[in-house]
Amino acid sequence: MHVKDIMSADFKFARPQTTLREAAVLMRDGDYGYLPIGDSEKLKGAVTDRDIVIRAVAAGLSADTPVSEIMSESIIYCFEDDDIREAADMMKREQIRRLAVLNDAKRLVGIITLGDIARADEQRLAGEIELQVAQPA
Repeated sequence: MHVKDIMSADFKFARPQTTLREAAVLMRDGDYGYLPIGDSEKLKGAVTDRDIVIRAVAAGLSADTPVSEIMSESIIYCFEDDDIREAADMMKREQIRRLAVLNDAKRLVGIITLGDIARADEQRLAGEIELQVAQPA
């Protein structure tokens, strides 16, 4: 099974100048835990709900701070034609629960999550990822 068969193509982009408040509202309203940062399909970074809590709220940043201040610029990704086992191995290796999904032109086309893998009836793979992610880095 390929990543494109189970990924979510339902995602929103935030621009680098989007405020933390605006990003949090986008994430809440869309029920997203991962927000790509860029314009159109050009990925410049990403912010997770955890990034907002740890890098912004706990650090005392203003809600008007641009997301570019806390975004991760090194994006871990897979390709839409990759086998889901390859994506699962990458999640385990990097100790993450989500991956950006790119097409051959390296444009963002979706997000694959641990939940997507579990819903694809790959419970064993999902369990392996969860065990690895839970390990201290």
